[in-house]
Amino acid sequence: MTETGIHDGVYAVLFALFDAQEALDHDAMKAQVDYCVETGCHGITVLGLATEVLKLTFTERCALIETTARANGGRLPFSVTVAGNSVGEQVELATCAAAAGADWLILQPPMAGSYGADVYLDFFARVATSTALPVAVQNAPQYLGRALSGEDLVRLKQRAPNLAAVKAEDAALGLARIIDVAGDSLAVVGGRGGLEMTDALRIGCRGFVLAPDIAPVAVRILDLWRASRHAEAEALYAAALPAATFVMQSLEHLVTYGKRIFGENAGIAIHDRAPCLPVQSVGLSITRQWAKTLSRLQQEQP
Repeated sequence: MTETGIHDGVYAVLFALFDAQEALDHDAMKAQVDYCVETGCHGITVLGLATEVLKLTFTERCALIETTARANGGRLPFSVTVAGNSVGEQVELATCAAAAGADWLILQPPMAGSYGADVYLDFFARVATSTALPVAVQNAPQYLGRALSGEDLVRLKQRAPNLAAVKAEDAALGLARIIDVAGDSLAVVGGRGGLEMTDALRIGCRGFVLAPDIAPVAVRILDLWRASRHAEAEALYAAALPAATFVMQSLEHLVTYGKRIFGENAGIAIHDRAPCLPVQSVGLSITRQWAKTLSRLQQEQP
């Protein structure tokens, strides 16, 4: 990591890995953490959308936090995404994350109901002020159907001083609107599988939370950008973009085919937990193609 902040850099948001009986495979999860460390990721995140959090019971979520923390062993900064449909559920999960040694939390909006911004501000403020850890809010309207504006986030910061970042699943221009309003008071962290990564860097995005199919290449792109080698970063991004575009057709596509790209490169067998997209033979063929491309890109010397 750099001296610029705990949220900066490329965090690998772990896939949920299952065995052939659809149970969580904790040994495979440990191997995934090792892979992320060995390929240079700047941090680890668990229980994000790529972790298929809505398919996991509360007990499974806590178990994954503990497995990830033990496997990481303090090697990388570690964040936990906190999902839940009540303040009590999110506070309990945040407490579990803090006890396991998480460095910061990413709060998702509740999926129960659809409300105005003030309701979500009250919800986030109550969860955020229940913990001493730095927190971020996840803005992911494409995937969660809910988001706060830059003005809303500034208001939330006034009520919850430990709000340190927004994890924004948005296009570069959407990130720019938040940066224009929030300024330096909040770090803006991108996602969307690395789509528009260099544009996001150009407008001031501080970091990214990306699944480990693309994260090792994104690390190289960010490192080149930080070294002011922008042309090389742009070229590497352009080479990786077709793979990211294939994977990010939908969240369901990511957890079916992005997970298999990761599995090809990490040497880990992939099994699904229903409901999931049916795997097509042509999809597997494309997956193997992009796995080879990303493996080459993450290993080539700059």
